[in-house]
Amino acid sequence: MPTCSQLTAQLQAGTPSPALTALYGIEHTATQARRLLGVAEAFASTFAPEREIAVFSAPGRSEIGGNHTDHNRGKVLAASINLDVIAVAAKSENNRVRVYSAGYNPNDVALDTLTPVPEETGHSSAMIRGICAGFAQRGHRIGGFDATTISDVLGGSGLSSSAAFAVLVCTILNEFYNDGRVSALEVAQISQYAENVFVGKPCGLLDQTACAVGGFVAIDFEGSVPVVQKVDFDFAQSGHALCIVDTGGSHADLTEDYAAVRAEMESVAKALGRNVLRETTQADFLAQLPRLRETCGDRAALRALHFFAENARVDAQAAALQANDFAAFLRLITESGRSSFMYNQNITTGKSPAKQAVALALALSETLLGGRGAFRVHGGGFAGTIQAFVPLNLLADYRAGMEAVFGPQSCYVLKVRLQGGVRVL
Repeated sequence: MPTCSQLTAQLQAGTPSPALTALYGIEHTATQARRLLGVAEAFASTFAPEREIAVFSAPGRSEIGGNHTDHNRGKVLAASINLDVIAVAAKSENNRVRVYSAGYNPNDVALDTLTPVPEETGHSSAMIRGICAGFAQRGHRIGGFDATTISDVLGGSGLSSSAAFAVLVCTILNEFYNDGRVSALEVAQISQYAENVFVGKPCGLLDQTACAVGGFVAIDFEGSVPVVQKVDFDFAQSGHALCIVDTGGSHADLTEDYAAVRAEMESVAKALGRNVLRETTQADFLAQLPRLRETCGDRAALRALHFFAENARVDAQAAALQANDFAAFLRLITESGRSSFMYNQNITTGKSPAKQAVALALALSETLLGGRGAFRVHGGGFAGTIQAFVPLNLLADYRAGMEAVFGPQSCYVLKVRLQGGVRVL
């Protein structure tokens, strides 16, 4: 392994890096080299320039299909993206994990305590401690390391910045102490465990799996252990850009809206004698629809219809990608978006009817794309972001049109990254 000062000298000299090119593409290698230089210089000043180091990266992710299906044990299609969190890290012998992330308070976690620490709840130190606990519980080795990190995964955008950080920490432990033997699915499960038990965030497994595996990934949550299938498709050859548009607005007062989606879907399942919708069928649902309207309400019935169709749509989307039928894939994306709008109804909230930024962004996307590409809500909905697949020859006009309404730099142009959490150098 190089020392930090050797890496810094190579980056300052502009020495070509095949590893960075393989990860980010040749057009972004110089930019990412400068970014990595900043992280290496931070490591040298925070810890020591002559320590042997390694470089790690973990991506954010975008939900592609399966909007509000995972919580009822449904199917989801997701993809890792080219925004990531990177680290310069070195093993240590002091049984502590020290992580200094640009823009955040430093973390110093002693590994002699592998149970939740109440005052850490909600913080990155809890995530680190929980990941180390998860590794140890599964019989994997743990040990100390020092790291400096920086992230360009947009916080609060539905791109899973916290899952990317968790996968990064897992990847460092995996490479430093376990020779890379811990599988991507285990990394995801350990990350979820840390979030649930130590951080206090009741998240599912979607975000962590997509960040850990890389590329397009289909996940089936029906069983106790999710079934993960990597979907082979080279998005770079599709002639489209993946755009995430931040429409503004806060998720802070939307907890009840999110909870109601799951609760109403599960109320239909329980009225059919099941716990979640995955345990029943659309045929059984339709046969009982008159009674379900009275028992659960029309909105719950509509949300159940969304679940059944969206769950099937994930399989169709994955099949379209594997068959290299991108036109069919785009049609299914727009179908997903219309189902979320019409049936799942997670585009607007009744709390502030005058504010409908997500709905406006979808309508504007339809106008700007003119029947080409595809668009849908991204993530939980009600506020925040939308997703669009934009033909490259329309990209400049689409981006300008969206940013004219939602503000400068509100439209992020992304690519699908093939790698999950990795050791770069």
